[in-house]
Amino acid sequence: MTEENTKLYVGNLPFNVTEKEVAAFAEEKGVAAVSITIVKDRYTDRSKGFGFITVETEEQVQPAIDALNGQELEGRALNVSQARPREKRN
Repeated sequence: MTEENTKLYVGNLPFNVTEKEVAAFAEEKGVAAVSITIVKDRYTDRSKGFGFITVETEEQVQPAIDALNGQELEGRALNVSQARPREKRN
């Protein structure tokens, strides 16, 4: 089992939300996150509006997607899906 198989993409995040707030929101919806990462601009340190949630097992992926996809966080409906493998960069 690799981390990529247990990683979820979370899009349409509010720009001011923190990892702690996402963790609390996920827990509220019954999703036990192993780790949460919000992707930020490397120059401004501002959120890019998306991130990743890693769950413990592959069996938890689909229930987590079902629990979080379309849910509103600070007025924004989240887009949640299984994360695609990271593409190699030159």
